[in-house]
Amino acid sequence: MADPDLNLLIALDALLSEGSVVKAARRLGLSESAMSRTLARLREVTGDPLLVRAGRGLVPTPRAIQLRERVPGLAEEVRAVLRPAEAIDIARLERSFTLRASESFIEVYAARLVGRVAAEAPGVLLRFAPRGNRDAQALRDGLIDLDIGVHSETTPELKVQSLLRDRLVAAVRDGHPLTRLETVAPEQYAACGHVLTSRRGLVRDRMDEALAALGLTRKVVAVVPSFPAALAIVRASDLTALVSERQVAAGVAGVRTLPLPIALEEVVVTQMWHPRQDADPAHRWLRGVVLGACREPVGAA
Repeated sequence: MADPDLNLLIALDALLSEGSVVKAARRLGLSESAMSRTLARLREVTGDPLLVRAGRGLVPTPRAIQLRERVPGLAEEVRAVLRPAEAIDIARLERSFTLRASESFIEVYAARLVGRVAAEAPGVLLRFAPRGNRDAQALRDGLIDLDIGVHSETTPELKVQSLLRDRLVAAVRDGHPLTRLETVAPEQYAACGHVLTSRRGLVRDRMDEALAALGLTRKVVAVVPSFPAALAIVRASDLTALVSERQVAAGVAGVRTLPLPIALEEVVVTQMWHPRQDADPAHRWLRGVVLGACREPVGAA
């Protein structure tokens, strides 16, 4: 059997409500002849006359009387499904969202995000998942709602929005020999021991390439998965680390930051989501909250 024409359900609702081909046609904005043809199709589909002549008017058959109780509700459901999504009341929203982000992002922005969400939508739960895996499959499968981080490679099907620009700075402990210099030369910087941040455990990054172009190398003493871990080591040693400027913008006890002797490209942090959630009002609201929190100056209340 072929799928039924849902337009027939809307027409049946009008015919049963009005009890007249002329009035039903006027209600749906159709011509009388078009409405008569639709009634003929309804009779063929249902196997019942539905409306029969009685004098100058039409009266419903027993089947039509039976359907009259059910059709209005079904017709309204069809209209609701096929109309654009209505605006939602964020204050009454009850839903959970999973955000995949680095430990550094969570440390800087999670409190701000939670505060904004609690104020606007107290029924919303935020789950922060570690960004150990960059696989886009989690977005496709709906396991996460937003993937936040530096996306050097993206999948064409996914939606991406820039959140902020950041740059790397050198972090050292208070009293470190480099803090006594007016300007740190590349040779002096390379001569230090270094902590490298890499979730994949890599022992080289962009700084090594920049130093190599000057004929310099540096000694990497430790590799850690996050900026907070690197800062903890720096605070207790004579090592130096490359960290996000935003990570330390509000100040970190026992740590000083210095401009890098070699300029590195800025880092662009983005949020990425699957297209199926692009038009969802609640997800759109969440993306706006994340964007607003990231655009607010670091250190702001």
